[in-house]
Amino acid sequence: MNDADFEKLRARVAHITRPEKSLLLYYFLVSLFGFIAFPFVFIPLLFRYETLKYRFDDQGVFMSHGIFFRQEMQLTYARMQDIHLSQNLLERWLQIGTVTVQTAGAGEGGNLGIAGVKDFEAIRDYLYARMRGVRDEGKHAGHSEALVEIRDALNRTAEALKAVAERR
Repeated sequence: MNDADFEKLRARVAHITRPEKSLLLYYFLVSLFGFIAFPFVFIPLLFRYETLKYRFDDQGVFMSHGIFFRQEMQLTYARMQDIHLSQNLLERWLQIGTVTVQTAGAGEGGNLGIAGVKDFEAIRDYLYARMRGVRDEGKHAGHSEALVEIRDALNRTAEALKAVAERR
């Protein structure tokens, strides 16, 4: 992926700050399966939907939701281990999906779920690119030059030491 493609992808993902309205319909339909428990299932999901926010920045991914019991989670790109996409039949019909980002050593509690988004494949591609360091290709060019200079200085030092050893 070149820099131009990455910037387009970053722009697409940066605009995703809230789930799609289809997620609310999904929550409603899932709650209907509770029959008599419908209000007890739907009301917490409604609060979750209304307060659910996402942010993708240079440090990582941020997600928050909740009114009475607020939950916030931020994952840096360095902590991300794997990314999974999921869609059940109902989500496919509503054209939404969930991106689950797994972290190392945190168990199930360390996973971040980005639910109810239409552009979930773009999010996956963006996160993989960030994990792999595509965003820093331009920055590493300066590091490569510095490494070449260090290598050359070490080679000159080794040659000088070799010359001194041969004189003895």
